[in-house]
Amino acid sequence: MRCPSCGFEEDKVIDSRSTKEGTVTRRRRECLRCSHRFTTYEYIEPAQLVVVKKDGRRQDFDRSKVLQGILKACEKRPIPRERIEEVTDEIVSELQSEFRNEIPSSEIGERVMKHLRELDEVAYVRFASVYRHFEDITEFMQELRSLIKDAKANRQSS
Repeated sequence: MRCPSCGFEEDKVIDSRSTKEGTVTRRRRECLRCSHRFTTYEYIEPAQLVVVKKDGRRQDFDRSKVLQGILKACEKRPIPRERIEEVTDEIVSELQSEFRNEIPSSEIGERVMKHLRELDEVAYVRFASVYRHFEDITEFMQELRSLIKDAKANRQSS
Protein backbone atom coordinates (compact mmCIF):
# COMPACT_ATOMS: atom_id res chain seq x y z
CA MET A 1 0.00 0.00 0.00
CA ARG A 2 1.41 3.39 -0.97
CA CYS A 3 1.22 6.20 1.61
CA PRO A 4 -1.06 8.98 0.31
CA SER A 5 1.18 11.57 2.01
CA CYS A 6 4.74 10.61 1.00
CA GLY A 7 4.32 7.69 -1.42
CA PHE A 8 6.36 5.24 0.66
CA GLU A 9 5.29 1.65 0.09
CA GLU A 10 5.68 0.22 3.59
CA ASP A 11 3.20 0.64 6.39
CA LYS A 12 1.89 -1.13 9.44
CA VAL A 13 -1.72 -2.00 10.18
CA ILE A 14 -2.87 -0.37 13.41
CA ASP A 15 -6.45 -1.64 13.48
CA SER A 16 -8.68 -3.94 11.38
CA ARG A 17 -12.45 -4.20 11.56
CA SER A 18 -15.07 -6.06 9.56
CA THR A 19 -18.47 -4.66 8.72
CA LYS A 20 -21.60 -6.25 10.14
CA GLU A 21 -22.10 -8.35 7.04
CA GLY A 22 -18.44 -9.34 6.92
CA THR A 23 -18.06 -8.19 3.31
CA VAL A 24 -15.69 -5.28 3.94
CA THR A 25 -12.57 -4.98 6.07
CA ARG A 26 -11.55 -1.51 7.21
CA ARG A 27 -7.88 -1.10 8.09
CA ARG A 28 -6.17 1.84 9.78
CA ARG A 29 -2.57 2.06 8.61
CA GLU A 30 0.49 4.08 9.53
CA CYS A 31 3.30 4.89 7.11
CA LEU A 32 6.67 3.63 8.35
CA ARG A 33 8.46 6.64 6.87
CA CYS A 34 6.35 9.72 7.71
CA SER A 35 3.93 8.26 10.32
CA HIS A 36 0.89 9.50 8.34
CA ARG A 37 -2.23 7.52 9.26
CA PHE A 38 -4.77 6.52 6.64
CA THR A 39 -7.67 4.12 6.13
CA THR A 40 -8.05 1.43 3.49
CA TYR A 41 -11.01 -0.80 2.69
CA GLU A 42 -10.90 -4.35 1.36
CA TYR A 43 -13.92 -5.65 -0.50
CA ILE A 44 -14.92 -9.08 -1.68
CA GLU A 45 -15.05 -8.91 -5.44
CA PRO A 46 -18.08 -10.92 -6.52
CA ALA A 47 -19.11 -11.75 -10.07
CA GLN A 48 -19.41 -8.50 -11.96
CA LEU A 49 -22.91 -7.08 -12.34
CA VAL A 50 -23.78 -5.33 -15.57
CA VAL A 51 -25.93 -2.20 -15.38
CA VAL A 52 -28.61 -1.88 -18.05
CA LYS A 53 -29.16 1.81 -18.78
CA LYS A 54 -32.54 3.29 -19.76
CA ASP A 55 -31.48 3.43 -23.41
CA GLY A 56 -30.44 -0.25 -23.37
CA ARG A 57 -26.68 0.31 -23.19
CA ARG A 58 -24.78 -1.92 -20.78
CA GLN A 59 -21.79 -1.15 -18.60
CA ASP A 60 -20.04 -2.80 -15.66
CA PHE A 61 -21.40 -1.95 -12.23
CA ASP A 62 -19.12 0.49 -10.43
CA ARG A 63 -19.40 0.90 -6.65
CA SER A 64 -17.52 4.18 -6.84
CA LYS A 65 -20.32 5.73 -8.94
CA VAL A 66 -22.83 4.89 -6.22
CA LEU A 67 -20.48 6.33 -3.60
CA GLN A 68 -19.89 9.52 -5.62
CA GLY A 69 -23.63 10.09 -6.04
CA ILE A 70 -24.20 9.70 -2.31
CA LEU A 71 -21.22 11.93 -1.46
CA LYS A 72 -22.54 14.65 -3.77
CA ALA A 73 -26.00 14.47 -2.18
CA CYS A 74 -24.48 14.58 1.32
CA GLU A 75 -22.12 17.45 0.56
CA LYS A 76 -21.98 19.97 3.44
CA ARG A 77 -24.26 17.78 5.56
CA PRO A 78 -23.26 16.55 9.04
CA ILE A 79 -22.81 12.95 7.92
CA PRO A 80 -19.49 11.20 8.64
CA ARG A 81 -17.68 9.70 5.65
CA GLU A 82 -17.65 6.34 7.45
CA ARG A 83 -21.47 6.34 7.57
CA ILE A 84 -21.63 7.18 3.86
CA GLU A 85 -19.30 4.23 3.15
CA GLU A 86 -21.53 1.98 5.26
CA VAL A 87 -24.66 3.06 3.37
CA THR A 88 -22.88 2.45 0.06
CA ASP A 89 -21.86 -1.02 1.25
CA GLU A 90 -25.44 -1.77 2.30
CA ILE A 91 -26.77 -0.77 -1.12
CA VAL A 92 -24.12 -2.76 -3.00
CA SER A 93 -24.70 -5.79 -0.79
CA GLU A 94 -28.47 -5.64 -1.40
CA LEU A 95 -27.98 -5.36 -5.15
CA GLN A 96 -25.47 -8.22 -5.30
CA SER A 97 -27.70 -10.52 -3.28
CA GLU A 98 -30.81 -9.79 -5.37
CA PHE A 99 -29.35 -9.57 -8.88
CA ARG A 100 -27.02 -12.14 -10.42
CA ASN A 101 -25.98 -10.76 -13.81
CA GLU A 102 -27.80 -7.64 -14.90
CA ILE A 103 -29.40 -4.83 -12.96
CA PRO A 104 -31.54 -1.96 -14.30
CA SER A 105 -29.99 1.44 -13.57
CA SER A 106 -33.36 2.56 -12.21
CA GLU A 107 -33.08 -0.05 -9.44
CA ILE A 108 -29.77 1.43 -8.30
CA GLY A 109 -31.25 4.93 -8.15
CA GLU A 110 -34.29 3.75 -6.22
CA ARG A 111 -32.10 1.94 -3.65
CA VAL A 112 -29.93 5.02 -3.18
CA MET A 113 -33.01 7.18 -2.65
CA LYS A 114 -34.47 4.70 -0.15
CA HIS A 115 -31.28 4.72 1.93
CA LEU A 116 -30.79 8.49 1.67
CA ARG A 117 -34.37 9.07 2.81
CA GLU A 118 -33.52 7.18 6.02
CA LEU A 119 -30.09 8.80 6.36
CA ASP A 120 -30.74 12.50 5.73
CA GLU A 121 -33.81 14.21 4.26
CA VAL A 122 -31.86 17.05 2.65
CA ALA A 123 -29.47 14.62 0.95
CA TYR A 124 -32.49 12.62 -0.21
CA VAL A 125 -34.14 15.68 -1.79
CA ARG A 126 -30.88 16.65 -3.49
CA PHE A 127 -30.42 13.20 -4.97
CA ALA A 128 -34.10 12.84 -5.93
CA SER A 129 -34.14 16.21 -7.70
CA VAL A 130 -31.31 15.09 -9.98
CA TYR A 131 -32.34 11.44 -10.31
CA ARG A 132 -36.02 12.07 -11.02
CA HIS A 133 -35.35 15.01 -13.36
CA PHE A 134 -38.12 17.16 -11.92
CA GLU A 135 -39.63 19.12 -14.80
CA ASP A 136 -40.98 21.95 -12.69
CA ILE A 137 -41.44 23.22 -9.16
CA THR A 138 -44.78 21.39 -8.85
CA GLU A 139 -43.14 17.96 -9.11
CA PHE A 140 -40.47 19.06 -6.65
CA MET A 141 -43.09 20.30 -4.18
CA GLN A 142 -45.03 17.02 -4.46
CA GLU A 143 -41.89 15.13 -3.42
CA LEU A 144 -41.34 17.53 -0.50
CA ARG A 145 -44.95 17.15 0.64
CA SER A 146 -44.57 13.37 0.60
CA LEU A 147 -41.40 13.66 2.68
CA ILE A 148 -43.08 16.00 5.18
CA LYS A 149 -46.12 13.72 5.45
CA ASP A 150 -43.90 10.69 6.15
CA ALA A 151 -41.88 12.64 8.73
CA LYS A 152 -45.05 13.68 10.57
CA ALA A 153 -46.36 10.10 10.54
CA ASN A 154 -43.06 8.83 11.94
CA ARG A 155 -43.09 11.43 14.74
CA GLN A 156 -46.66 10.55 15.70
CA SER A 157 -45.94 6.81 15.79
CA SER A 158 -42.88 7.30 18.03
